[in-house]
Amino acid sequence: MHGRVKVRTTEEERERKKKEHALKVRAYRAAMGRILKKRDAGELDDEMLGLTVQILHRNPDVTTLWNIRRECVLEKIKQLSDAEAESKKSDEVRAEAGAEEKPAAPEDKLQSVYGQELNVTEQCLMVNPKSYNAWHHRCWTLEQNPQADWQREVQLCNKYLKYDERNFHTWDFRRFVTAKAAVPAEQELDFCTEKIKVNFSNYSSWHHRSLLLPTLYPNEQRDRPMSEEKLQQELEMVLTAAFTDPNDSSAWFYQRWLLGGGAQVDQAPKVVAFRMGVTGAVIAFKKPCPDFEQLKVELSSNEDSWQLQSWQPADSRRTTWKHQTPIDYQKDRSYSLKLSEQEIKLLPLSTGDGAFFFVPPHAAYSCSKELLDELQTQLQSCFDLLEYEPDSKWTLLTSALLMRAIDATANHERSLEHLVELEKVDALRKGYYKDLAACWTLEFELAKWATSPKFPKRFELTAESALTSLPYGQYLAIADELELSEKLKEELGDRLPQTFAELKLQK
Repeated sequence: MHGRVKVRTTEEERERKKKEHALKVRAYRAAMGRILKKRDAGELDDEMLGLTVQILHRNPDVTTLWNIRRECVLEKIKQLSDAEAESKKSDEVRAEAGAEEKPAAPEDKLQSVYGQELNVTEQCLMVNPKSYNAWHHRCWTLEQNPQADWQREVQLCNKYLKYDERNFHTWDFRRFVTAKAAVPAEQELDFCTEKIKVNFSNYSSWHHRSLLLPTLYPNEQRDRPMSEEKLQQELEMVLTAAFTDPNDSSAWFYQRWLLGGGAQVDQAPKVVAFRMGVTGAVIAFKKPCPDFEQLKVELSSNEDSWQLQSWQPADSRRTTWKHQTPIDYQKDRSYSLKLSEQEIKLLPLSTGDGAFFFVPPHAAYSCSKELLDELQTQLQSCFDLLEYEPDSKWTLLTSALLMRAIDATANHERSLEHLVELEKVDALRKGYYKDLAACWTLEFELAKWATSPKFPKRFELTAESALTSLPYGQYLAIADELELSEKLKEELGDRLPQTFAELKLQK
C-alpha cells in the first residue's frame, strides 16, 4: 500500500508515549541529581546554568531551578565586582607595558549575564506564557541591573499582549515596567481603551483601567472612584460593552466598581461610631483596625484635652474597641475626639449622661443632575433588557445596584426583590446574594435608627426574618439594648455585638 501514511494503533501509540515519558523522567532525574550535587559542592558555574536551562526550557515552573539560577547570577556579580577592583590595579601595569588591547570590561560581562537571564525567561515564556516563576525571575533580573532597558520591556509587553490580551501575568508585569519607565498614566489609559475595543471580555484591562482613573481624575470628596464627569463617560462606555454580550461578566464587574460608593482607600482608620460616659468609652471603625492601640486618641473639651489610653478589642475582627476606665464627663460641656487625621465633634445624649458620634454605612452622597440622569438611563436600559432576558443574572444584579446608587431608601424593597430572583436563577451563588441582602438590610435599618427617637440607646431590627448574619455589627456598639430575634441571636452566638451597656469598670 504505497503512498499511504501508516497510522499507529492505539496500543502502539500508548507504548510509544510510555517510552518517551520514561526517557524524559530518566533525563530529568539525571540532570536534577547533577544539579543538586553541584549545588551542595558550591559549584555555581556556567555548567550549572546550562543544566538548569535544559530542564526549564521544558518545564519553566520548577521553582528550585530558578532559585539556583539566582544564586549563580549573584555569584557571577560578586566575581565580576572583584575583577573590576583588580582591573583598576592592572590598568597601570598595562599602560606601562604599552599594551594596546584591553580585556572585556567587567561592566560588559555583567550586562551579558543579565542579558542571558532575560533570554532564558523569554524562551521559557514561549513554552508557558503564564509561568509565575519565569515572570518573577525576569522582574528580579531587571531589578538587579542598574542599566535595565525599561522601554524595551514595555515593547515586550505590547508584543505579548498581541498574542493574548487577557494574560494577567503580562498585565502585572506591565504595571511593574511602566512604573520604572515612567510611562504617562494618560498613555496607559489610551492603551487600555484600545485593548478593550479589541476584546470587551478582558478582566485584566478593565482592572488596569480602574487603577489609572482615580489618579488621573481624582474625586475630592472621596465618595466616588473618580470625578463625576469622567465617571459618567465610563458608565456610558461600559454599558456598550455590557450590552454587546450580556452574558460576559467582565464589563459588569467593572460597572459594579464604578457604582461603588467610597471606592477610594482610606489612608487613616475611619471612625463610624463612638460613645462615652462616666463608665468608659467605645469606638468602632469602618474596617478592622488591628493597630489601634498604637494610635493617639485625644478627648478635648473647651481648652482642656487628655488622652484615652488602655483600649481593649471588643470583637475578634478588631473593628470595635472599648475603654473601661472612668471618664470625668460633664454634661454642661461640649466634647470632640481627635484620632489620626480626624477631628470629630461629639453630640450630647438626650439623657445627659454621655456624648456620641455616629455615621451610617454608605451614607447618602452628592450626585449631580447629569450623573443622576445617566444612572437612570442605564437603569431603564437594564429594565428593557430584562423584558427580553428575565433570567440574565448580571442585568438583575446591576439593575439592583443602579437602583441603590440612585436612591437606596426609595428603591430598597425592589432591590431586595432582585436579589431574591437572583437566588433562583443563580442558585450556586445563593449564599452570596443572602449576604448581600443582609448588608443592604442593615444599611437601611441603621440609617433609620439614626433618625429614631430611641437612638442611640435602643436598636430594633424590624426586618429580620430572612437574616442569618449581622453585618455592620460594630455600628451597634454605642447601643444599650439590641432587640433581635431569638433565631438570629442563636445563629450569631458569641459573635453577637457587645453593647455600650455591657462595659464594666476595671477594679
